[in-house]
Amino acid sequence: MHFLLSALSLILMDLLLAGDNALVIALAVRSLPARERRIGIAGGATAAVVLRVGLTVVAAHVLTIHYLQIAGGLAILWIALKVLIDASGEPSATVSPKHFWQAIWYIMIADLTMSIDNILAIAGASRGDYRLILFGLAVSIPFVVFSSDLLSRLMDRFPVLIYIGAGLLGKVGGDMILTDPFVVETWHPTPLFRYLVDAALVVAVIAAGRIICRKGPRCEPRSE
Repeated sequence: MHFLLSALSLILMDLLLAGDNALVIALAVRSLPARERRIGIAGGATAAVVLRVGLTVVAAHVLTIHYLQIAGGLAILWIALKVLIDASGEPSATVSPKHFWQAIWYIMIADLTMSIDNILAIAGASRGDYRLILFGLAVSIPFVVFSSDLLSRLMDRFPVLIYIGAGLLGKVGGDMILTDPFVVETWHPTPLFRYLVDAALVVAVIAAGRIICRKGPRCEPRSE
């Protein structure tokens, strides 16, 4: 009974934490045609799970490394801008290997950096029982796949969701930077300051994506 309750608790936590991963995957694969999109979603979901398992093993040590979350946050901000630009055009009927593997690369980097921020919660809930960790993550794979596919379809129908998603990634990047041990120990950011920075980054990512799209053909449908 104790194992079952712990497993249910961990599954719920995994599903909640998987939302960010599903958002990144949906944005990254949105510009791909249907077949490659499905492959990208499956590969991205698998990568998210594998990376989270590996990072959970070294959870306590990873989150004490100065500048690591700053680097991760900056990577998330860059990915948010790139996927916003790439996803703003219409999905193409064909895709080049470059664009497919670029989407997979975005997913891998984003999964890695965002998992860093979640692994202590998983490690704490599992109390070091790796059977629970693996069980919870295995159950969360279908959720990530389903959520990513649903989000990408909704983005096709309601393009405004692309901007909302990119803005949320901007907030995630800001949170990672402001919770880095170096930033916390040096500047002691207050909740109000964190809120203002998050809001500024949300606006900055969306505005930058719009400006770049207007100045060039990057957001036009691909013809490759």
